[in-house]
Amino acid sequence: MRVLMVADARSVHTRRWAVSLLNAGVDIAVYSIYPSGDSFFEDNDVRLYEFDLFTYRRSAGLRSMASMLSRHSAAVRSLRQVISRERPDILHAHYVTSFGLIAALTGFHPLVVSVWGSDVYEFPYQSALNRLSVKFILRSADKILSTSHVMARQTSRFTSRDIEVIPFGVDTGIFRSYGKIHYGPFVVGNVKTLSPKYGIDVLIRAFSLVREHNPGTDLRLVIVGDGPSRDEYVRLASELGVGEDTVFEGRVPNTSLPQYYNSFSVAVSLSRNESFGVVAVEAMSCGCPVIVSDAEGFTEVVADGLTGIVVPKDDPAAAAAAIQRFIDDPSLRDRMGNEGAERARSLYDWKDSVAKMINVYRNVRRS
Repeated sequence: MRVLMVADARSVHTRRWAVSLLNAGVDIAVYSIYPSGDSFFEDNDVRLYEFDLFTYRRSAGLRSMASMLSRHSAAVRSLRQVISRERPDILHAHYVTSFGLIAALTGFHPLVVSVWGSDVYEFPYQSALNRLSVKFILRSADKILSTSHVMARQTSRFTSRDIEVIPFGVDTGIFRSYGKIHYGPFVVGNVKTLSPKYGIDVLIRAFSLVREHNPGTDLRLVIVGDGPSRDEYVRLASELGVGEDTVFEGRVPNTSLPQYYNSFSVAVSLSRNESFGVVAVEAMSCGCPVIVSDAEGFTEVVADGLTGIVVPKDDPAAAAAAIQRFIDDPSLRDRMGNEGAERARSLYDWKDSVAKMINVYRNVRRS
């Protein structure tokens, strides 16, 4: 089976899908409208085609609009050439934005479209044209996929078609517990892009309340990731008096994340919006209990009171109180950590996600 993915070559999720499907026997090629920036696909024997679509953003006004139309038209022609060369059995577009648009405009079928998050939560509400584009792309698809049930419900605002859920699972053989030992500092951990939507400012404020309530306790806040708000968060930690207890690790390889999750006493993610709580699943798979906001993507994957604690969005006091529960009761960490690992294995194993995707391809190809 030959599949041509139209997806962002820079994304770790694109890379995971491409390599995992290749290893499962699918002949995979990737067409990206962003340059990948490295040799990942070449190193993993995945054919990569690149088209730098967004050069038009350097223009302004009417020139930008004309350039946008011209670049999208060129991308469609370029993708058609790749289709002619690759002769795929299936075209799979990831993201109902420009990725899905240029795929749909090629007229190729069968077309599978995966929604990822901002493409159905934010993009359609930015303009009437965007909303029409999303409806057109979904109408053009032979199969629509979502990573979560909550995002499938959001997507159904723009289509009456059935939507199948295939989660971003985790490799439970890699994301696993190394065995918890309760000594050393109590580490509050977070793995996220440093941008406002992920509520890291709320986490820093919650940590400062915990620090104030536990003056004699060795506490650390470890934030893994990078993004546009890094400097703001560094200043906030300093202003709140927890700068010396807060470590900004920056971006790390995905393969290093299990080590971090195993070093956390509790993983805390307080996003204001979340389409699928993959970081919570990763932490749980490592036997690390979680505290998450009540953003829909988290409430789907975390069993409140069993594998972690769900708190209201934008509520530092509630998050601090939840963290305190784990400080006061190490047995709670073990209990919820074990339950979380079992939930991740049973519901979100990556091998199951790959098998479901291949089954979708087979069914779409036969239909």
